[in-house]
Amino acid sequence: MDPFSAEGELLNIHNAFHQGQYQTVTDFDISSLSSDNKTPARVLQLRAQVAVGQAKEVLASIGKEGNAPDFAAVKAFAHYSSGSTLNAVSEIEKLVQAESENATVQLLGGTVLQASGKTEEALSLLSKHQGSLEVIALIVQIHLQQNRSDLALKEVQAARKWAQDSLLVNIAESWVGLRMGGERYQQAFYVFEEMAQAPSTSATKSLVGQAVAELHLGRLPEAEAALQQAVQKDPDDMEAIANSIVLDVISGKDTSEHTSSLEGTAPEHPLLVDLQEKSSLFDQAAGKYSAKVAA
Repeated sequence: MDPFSAEGELLNIHNAFHQGQYQTVTDFDISSLSSDNKTPARVLQLRAQVAVGQAKEVLASIGKEGNAPDFAAVKAFAHYSSGSTLNAVSEIEKLVQAESENATVQLLGGTVLQASGKTEEALSLLSKHQGSLEVIALIVQIHLQQNRSDLALKEVQAARKWAQDSLLVNIAESWVGLRMGGERYQQAFYVFEEMAQAPSTSATKSLVGQAVAELHLGRLPEAEAALQQAVQKDPDDMEAIANSIVLDVISGKDTSEHTSSLEGTAPEHPLLVDLQEKSSLFDQAAGKYSAKVAA
């Protein structure tokens, strides 16, 4: 039986992780799980800790759990998340050479390689997967970063044929919908809104997803309400803050407060990096011209 299927014992912890309910994941009792499922469940718990900024704690705990491929991959991922990017990439590349068929190595190795700009290496590794929905979701994200919505949609449609009831497939399909637009905006909204507003599944991650869908639909007050809910749950959530900046710009509001907050929380956030690059390009372009004063 597939442990992630509707009847599988990893379904609840897996769904909680992808809904962004990281505390639920770390608190999940894995003692009663079968021996085959304890390792993937523990990996999810460690990834949840990394997601909430506890990479150092993860590194400390992995030392006690041995150097099995799954935990070695988590270790490299935690190193990358804590800023040791060069060491992490080196660790992953060595691990890939020896354990490229391991599902955790594929997923976290692909994540680290893509984050470090090694897209082709990441996709080559991920192509080895054997029906992993998490790997498929990562491939979808990579294709969207490449502006290849067609390839992302193809991955989702293929996964839908054999995992049509999967929460992760619904989420991945919503990512594609937010990129492709049209009626897909509303479809994506329904997915994120259902997760965000149900007390049992609501989390910052789903609220941000709902807000992004609302922005695309032009519903600015609703987007603002969802983002405020997200910030109330986690004032330091960088995606909630970043999308609040976007909302400020669209609404014609001052962005300084949210920008300052993001600079303090995540100074290397892609939005800030992009804004800085564009500001520098503007200054360079402006420097080529001199003002002419009429006599």
